Amino acid sequence: MLVDHFPLLGLRLRTPRLELRLPSPEELGSLADLAAGGIHDPDVMPFSVPWTDQPPADVARSVVQHHWRQLGNWTPQDWSLDLTVFHEGVIVGQQTIGARDLAITHEVHTGSWLGQRHQGRGIGTEMRAAVLHLAFAELDAAEAVSSAFEHNVASQAVSGRFGYQSDGINRRVIRGTLAIERRLRLTRSAWEQHRTIPVHVDGLAPCLPLLGMNPEDGE
Repeated sequence: MLVDHFPLLGLRLRTPRLELRLPSPEELGSLADLAAGGIHDPDVMPFSVPWTDQPPADVARSVVQHHWRQLGNWTPQDWSLDLTVFHEGVIVGQQTIGARDLAITHEVHTGSWLGQRHQGRGIGTEMRAAVLHLAFAELDAAEAVSSAFEHNVASQAVSGRFGYQSDGINRRVIRGTLAIERRLRLTRSAWEQHRTIPVHVDGLAPCLPLLGMNPEDGE
Protein backbone atom coordinates (compact mmCIF):
# COMPACT_ATOMS: atom_id res chain seq x y z
CA MET A 1 0.00 0.00 0.00
CA LEU A 2 1.09 3.57 -0.64
CA VAL A 3 1.05 4.40 3.08
CA ASP A 4 3.73 1.75 3.61
CA HIS A 5 6.08 3.75 1.40
CA PHE A 6 5.01 7.18 2.64
CA PRO A 7 3.65 6.76 6.17
CA LEU A 8 2.69 10.42 6.52
CA LEU A 9 -0.44 9.47 4.60
CA GLY A 10 -1.57 7.68 7.76
CA LEU A 11 -0.88 10.57 10.17
CA ARG A 12 -3.96 11.99 11.89
CA LEU A 13 -4.25 14.94 14.27
CA ARG A 14 -7.61 15.30 16.03
CA THR A 15 -9.02 18.05 18.24
CA PRO A 16 -12.57 18.25 19.65
CA ARG A 17 -13.87 19.62 16.35
CA LEU A 18 -11.21 19.02 13.72
CA GLU A 19 -9.20 16.39 11.90
CA LEU A 20 -5.93 17.30 10.15
CA ARG A 21 -4.35 14.96 7.60
CA LEU A 22 -2.97 14.74 4.10
CA PRO A 23 -5.77 14.82 1.51
CA SER A 24 -6.74 12.25 -1.08
CA PRO A 25 -6.55 13.46 -4.72
CA GLU A 26 -10.28 14.23 -4.69
CA GLU A 27 -9.98 16.08 -1.38
CA LEU A 28 -7.06 18.06 -2.75
CA GLY A 29 -9.37 19.18 -5.53
CA SER A 30 -11.94 20.32 -2.97
CA LEU A 31 -9.22 22.20 -1.06
CA ALA A 32 -8.26 23.94 -4.29
CA ASP A 33 -11.90 24.87 -4.91
CA LEU A 34 -12.09 26.34 -1.41
CA ALA A 35 -9.04 28.53 -2.03
CA ALA A 36 -10.43 29.68 -5.37
CA GLY A 37 -13.62 30.74 -3.57
CA GLY A 38 -11.72 33.24 -1.40
CA ILE A 39 -9.41 33.25 1.59
CA HIS A 40 -9.16 36.93 2.48
CA ASP A 41 -10.41 40.42 1.71
CA PRO A 42 -8.99 41.16 -1.78
CA ASP A 43 -8.02 44.66 -0.61
CA VAL A 44 -5.36 43.25 1.73
CA MET A 45 -2.66 40.61 1.25
CA PRO A 46 -1.83 38.40 4.25
CA PHE A 47 0.81 36.33 2.45
CA SER A 48 4.45 37.22 1.78
CA VAL A 49 4.04 35.52 -1.60
CA PRO A 50 0.82 36.97 -3.07
CA TRP A 51 -0.35 33.69 -4.60
CA THR A 52 -4.02 34.62 -4.28
CA ASP A 53 -3.58 37.60 -6.66
CA GLN A 54 -4.52 35.39 -9.57
CA PRO A 55 -7.73 34.36 -11.36
CA PRO A 56 -9.63 31.70 -9.34
CA ALA A 57 -8.64 28.87 -11.68
CA ASP A 58 -4.97 29.74 -11.24
CA VAL A 59 -5.34 29.99 -7.46
CA ALA A 60 -6.85 26.51 -7.42
CA ARG A 61 -4.11 25.08 -9.63
CA SER A 62 -1.42 26.66 -7.46
CA VAL A 63 -2.81 24.86 -4.39
CA VAL A 64 -2.56 21.52 -6.18
CA GLN A 65 0.91 22.16 -7.56
CA HIS A 66 2.24 23.50 -4.25
CA HIS A 67 0.94 20.43 -2.43
CA TRP A 68 2.63 18.06 -4.88
CA ARG A 69 5.83 20.13 -4.86
CA GLN A 70 6.13 20.02 -1.07
CA LEU A 71 5.77 16.24 -1.02
CA GLY A 72 8.05 15.77 -4.02
CA ASN A 73 10.83 17.84 -2.46
CA TRP A 74 10.52 16.16 0.94
CA THR A 75 13.66 15.18 2.84
CA PRO A 76 14.03 14.33 6.53
CA GLN A 77 16.35 17.33 6.87
CA ASP A 78 14.00 19.87 5.25
CA TRP A 79 10.24 19.29 5.15
CA SER A 80 6.95 21.14 5.12
CA LEU A 81 3.75 19.23 5.86
CA ASP A 82 0.58 20.78 4.42
CA LEU A 83 -2.31 19.24 6.34
CA THR A 84 -5.86 19.62 5.10
CA VAL A 85 -8.24 20.66 7.89
CA PHE A 86 -11.65 18.98 8.18
CA HIS A 87 -14.52 20.25 10.33
CA GLU A 88 -17.36 17.74 10.62
CA GLY A 89 -16.10 16.13 7.42
CA VAL A 90 -16.01 19.43 5.50
CA ILE A 91 -12.70 20.83 4.22
CA VAL A 92 -12.18 24.27 5.76
CA GLY A 93 -8.52 25.13 5.18
CA GLN A 94 -4.89 24.13 5.41
CA GLN A 95 -2.44 24.05 8.31
CA THR A 96 1.28 23.76 7.63
CA ILE A 97 4.08 22.71 9.94
CA GLY A 98 7.68 22.40 8.80
CA ALA A 99 11.26 22.21 9.99
CA ARG A 100 14.88 22.08 8.96
CA ASP A 101 17.18 19.69 10.80
CA LEU A 102 14.54 19.25 13.49
CA ALA A 103 16.56 16.80 15.59
CA ILE A 104 19.29 19.45 15.92
CA THR A 105 17.43 22.79 15.91
CA HIS A 106 14.29 21.60 17.76
CA GLU A 107 12.45 24.42 15.97
CA VAL A 108 9.36 24.27 13.76
CA HIS A 109 7.56 26.87 11.68
CA THR A 110 3.83 27.04 11.02
CA GLY A 111 1.47 28.75 8.61
CA SER A 112 -2.14 28.38 7.59
CA TRP A 113 -5.11 29.60 5.63
CA LEU A 114 -8.83 29.21 6.11
CA GLY A 115 -11.70 29.60 3.66
CA GLN A 116 -13.49 32.90 4.25
CA ARG A 117 -16.83 31.31 5.04
CA HIS A 118 -15.21 29.29 7.84
CA GLN A 119 -13.48 32.20 9.56
CA GLY A 120 -14.52 33.75 12.86
CA ARG A 121 -15.47 30.43 14.48
CA GLY A 122 -12.30 29.60 16.42
CA ILE A 123 -11.18 27.04 13.84
CA GLY A 124 -7.87 28.82 13.24
CA THR A 125 -7.01 28.54 16.92
CA GLU A 126 -7.90 24.86 17.07
CA MET A 127 -5.90 23.88 13.99
CA ARG A 128 -2.85 25.76 15.29
CA ALA A 129 -3.26 23.91 18.60
CA ALA A 130 -3.09 20.61 16.72
CA VAL A 131 0.30 21.23 15.09
CA LEU A 132 1.76 22.87 18.19
CA HIS A 133 0.87 19.73 20.13
CA LEU A 134 2.54 17.65 17.43
CA ALA A 135 5.65 19.81 17.66
CA PHE A 136 6.04 20.11 21.41
CA ALA A 137 4.40 16.98 22.81
CA GLU A 138 5.36 14.51 20.09
CA LEU A 139 8.46 15.82 18.28
CA ASP A 140 10.39 17.35 21.19
CA ALA A 141 10.45 20.86 19.71
CA ALA A 142 11.83 23.64 21.88
CA GLU A 143 10.39 26.58 19.95
CA ALA A 144 7.87 27.33 17.20
CA VAL A 145 8.01 30.37 14.93
CA SER A 146 5.35 32.11 12.91
CA SER A 147 4.76 35.52 11.35
CA ALA A 148 1.95 37.86 10.36
CA PHE A 149 1.68 41.24 8.70
CA GLU A 150 0.66 44.18 10.88
CA HIS A 151 -2.80 44.29 9.36
CA ASN A 152 -3.46 40.58 9.98
CA VAL A 153 -5.06 41.08 13.37
CA ALA A 154 -6.78 37.68 13.38
CA SER A 155 -3.53 35.75 12.97
CA GLN A 156 -1.79 37.80 15.64
CA ALA A 157 -4.72 37.17 18.00
CA VAL A 158 -4.39 33.41 17.52
CA SER A 159 -0.66 33.61 18.28
CA GLY A 160 -1.37 35.69 21.37
CA ARG A 161 -3.64 32.99 22.78
CA PHE A 162 -0.75 30.53 22.75
CA GLY A 163 1.81 32.86 24.34
CA TYR A 164 3.96 33.80 21.35
CA GLN A 165 6.33 36.70 21.89
CA SER A 166 7.71 39.24 19.44
CA ASP A 167 10.81 38.09 17.56
CA GLY A 168 11.43 41.20 15.46
CA ILE A 169 10.19 42.39 12.09
CA ASN A 170 10.81 41.90 8.37
CA ARG A 171 10.34 44.75 5.90
CA ARG A 172 8.62 43.27 2.84
CA VAL A 173 7.43 44.68 -0.46
CA ILE A 174 3.92 43.42 -1.21
CA ARG A 175 2.01 44.67 -4.23
CA GLY A 176 4.67 47.31 -4.73
CA THR A 177 4.36 48.86 -1.26
CA LEU A 178 6.09 48.41 2.10
CA ALA A 179 4.54 45.85 4.44
CA ILE A 180 5.80 45.15 7.96
CA GLU A 181 5.85 41.48 8.85
CA ARG A 182 6.00 40.70 12.56
CA ARG A 183 7.95 37.59 13.50
CA LEU A 184 6.66 35.62 16.49
CA ARG A 185 8.26 32.91 18.62
CA LEU A 186 6.72 30.43 21.06
CA THR A 187 8.77 28.56 23.65
CA ARG A 188 7.87 25.18 25.06
CA SER A 189 7.28 26.65 28.53
CA ALA A 190 4.89 29.30 27.16
CA TRP A 191 3.02 26.65 25.19
CA GLU A 192 2.66 24.51 28.31
CA GLN A 193 1.21 27.47 30.21
CA HIS A 194 -1.33 28.39 27.52
CA ARG A 195 -2.48 25.11 25.99
CA THR A 196 -6.13 24.29 26.65
CA ILE A 197 -7.26 22.31 23.58
CA PRO A 198 -6.87 18.51 23.75
CA VAL A 199 -5.16 16.93 20.75
CA HIS A 200 -4.85 13.25 19.81
CA VAL A 201 -2.23 12.02 17.34
CA ASP A 202 -2.45 8.72 15.44
CA GLY A 203 0.02 7.12 13.06
CA LEU A 204 3.10 9.09 14.09
CA ALA A 205 5.61 6.35 14.92
CA PRO A 206 6.31 5.21 11.33
CA CYS A 207 6.57 8.87 10.24
CA LEU A 208 9.42 9.79 12.58
CA PRO A 209 12.30 8.91 10.22
CA LEU A 210 10.71 11.06 7.50
CA LEU A 211 10.56 13.94 10.00
CA GLY A 212 14.25 13.61 10.74
CA MET A 213 13.68 11.97 14.12
CA ASN A 214 14.72 8.60 15.49
CA PRO A 215 11.78 6.49 16.68
CA GLU A 216 13.16 6.73 20.22
CA ASP A 217 12.91 10.54 20.02
CA GLY A 218 9.13 10.44 19.73
CA GLU A 219 8.54 8.23 22.72
